[in-house]
Amino acid sequence: MTPVRLAYLVSQYPAVSHTFVLREVRTLREAGFDIQVASINAPDRPEKCLTAEEQEESASTLYVKQSGPLGALVGLVMSLLQNPIGWFRGLGYAVRLGGSDFKKALYGLFYFTEAVLIGRWMQSRGLSHLHVHFATPASTVGLIATRIFPITISITVHGPDEFYDAPGYRLAEKIAGSAFLCCIGTYARSQLMKLSPYVEWPKFEVSPLGVDPSAFSPRPTPNADDAFEVICVGRLVPAKGQHILISAVAKLVQEGRPVRLRLVGDGPDRASLEADVKSRGLSENVLFEGAVNQDRIRELYAQAHVFALASFAEGIPVVLMEAMAMEIPCVTTCITGIPELIRNEVDGLLVSPSDEQALADALARLMDEPELAQRLGRDGRVRVEEKYDLQRNTMHLGEIFSRRLGTFAGEGA
Repeated sequence: MTPVRLAYLVSQYPAVSHTFVLREVRTLREAGFDIQVASINAPDRPEKCLTAEEQEESASTLYVKQSGPLGALVGLVMSLLQNPIGWFRGLGYAVRLGGSDFKKALYGLFYFTEAVLIGRWMQSRGLSHLHVHFATPASTVGLIATRIFPITISITVHGPDEFYDAPGYRLAEKIAGSAFLCCIGTYARSQLMKLSPYVEWPKFEVSPLGVDPSAFSPRPTPNADDAFEVICVGRLVPAKGQHILISAVAKLVQEGRPVRLRLVGDGPDRASLEADVKSRGLSENVLFEGAVNQDRIRELYAQAHVFALASFAEGIPVVLMEAMAMEIPCVTTCITGIPELIRNEVDGLLVSPSDEQALADALARLMDEPELAQRLGRDGRVRVEEKYDLQRNTMHLGEIFSRRLGTFAGEGA
């Protein structure tokens, strides 16, 4: 039987914040799918800082921007000569995306160039379907490519940013132009339904993400005599609510509780967060680890008594799944898709977003009730094993690809 063949397009691959894409690709390949990856940008770290798996992926990935100006020019000219109708159709569509805004129109030309390079790369490998994670510029590039070349596109939609700015993300056009869309949960699917006519709803598939419970195995119970360690993993951006978490930790410190917060990740909010910590006199209680790869993250998880995420907006965070798989009790906010993963008082504790006191109270409760913390940790792992197992959920995605793409995905093999 001819294996299902398709291309993945990623904005940056590998990347610390999107390790789940790498896991998904490699799991699909192990199951017999022919997955080839293109990335708009180079990896987010130098090669020496990549894990062995990331280095292996990097070696086989097409990096679009590495083509350089000359490579882009050659690709544009060759595509024009070989397919002038599609070339001008794609160019016109890319320019229209920018409307009357000169800057957006200019970006449209950049996206058009990237679309040409990706389409030519796919044709050279006999690939006719492109899958993209996130409704970001990478999916815009993919949509333009479908106007130029005889290829189709599908998108895994995570949310929530594109739901808040559907016109800016061209979400309606991406829904209409996609062969199908994979939603990481029912909340994401509901938002696509809200933003599209009923005739488009059959395109929407629910395809949850997952983690490998064998890779994220239960950590030893931390020493109760040590400072109570809270870990938060995620980009340092306003949507993650790290200032609220710092405020909650400050309340615990004011109560005389021995607590330490470890922030893992980097981003534009780092300076503001560091200033907040300094102004509160919490420099001994809040540690900034920066961005770390998968070789290091499990070591940091193993030290934690609890995982906390004070987000204002999320899809369904993979970092919560990782922590739950390691039997780390989780405290997070009751927003968007998170309740699909964590049920309050069953698999973790949920609090209202922006409620500093509720967050502090939940953390204090886990400090004071070790039996509760242990139960939530154990039940959190069970939840991941039952609903968010990487192998099972990736095979479900593979079934979607096989059913939706059929034999045409293997044409040109």
